[in-house]
Amino acid sequence: MIKGVIFDFDGLILDTELPVFRAWQEIFASHGQELSLDDWVDYIGRSPDSFDPCDDLERLLGHPVDRQAIRTEHRRREASLIESEGVLPGVVDLIAQARELKLRLGIASSSERAWVIGHLSRLGLDKYFDTIRCSDDVEHTKPAADLYLGVIAEWAIAPQEAFALEDSPHGVSAAKAAGMFCIAVPNEMTKNLTFDHADLVLPSLEGTHLEDLLRNLGVDGLRPW
Repeated sequence: MIKGVIFDFDGLILDTELPVFRAWQEIFASHGQELSLDDWVDYIGRSPDSFDPCDDLERLLGHPVDRQAIRTEHRRREASLIESEGVLPGVVDLIAQARELKLRLGIASSSERAWVIGHLSRLGLDKYFDTIRCSDDVEHTKPAADLYLGVIAEWAIAPQEAFALEDSPHGVSAAKAAGMFCIAVPNEMTKNLTFDHADLVLPSLEGTHLEDLLRNLGVDGLRPW
């Protein structure tokens, strides 16, 4: 019986991943270098401090760069691109369905809490989530299970009593390592990656019905709190 739904944040609720990548692409191009999606994909779903693009840029250029100036420029451009992004299709409706069915709602994100809360507040979604676990809260981020285990521990439920929604293979690995069902919803950045380890793969959350999802997972049903 399912008691809760746990969302990833970046790339699942809000498409921050493509703007972040594009901002770095522009910086690399301004230095006469190329940053390809193939170079970037393993970073998706991990903690922001697990990879520093400036390391790669310096390696390609063969000399140090002004990292502070580059990061300042990246933050400015990233913020500009993300500001135009809205909630991804189907997310708001799925949240509404879960609340109507009296399921708990959580977020497990490898990003920092200030980043996640800031965007949730901007989008008007912060009030809907009972529990939020971010990189600040755990020793190991995805693909480790810590974030998901933190959410279900607060809810005092078994892993099988919640399911996760993820957009990256690392995120799916984290949810599965926690013993949970996981539905993958790849986005523009991750759609060509492998999701064989997910219980179900959807092209989008748009038009999704929660009870249909659970039937597809072979779950017995819902248990409201």
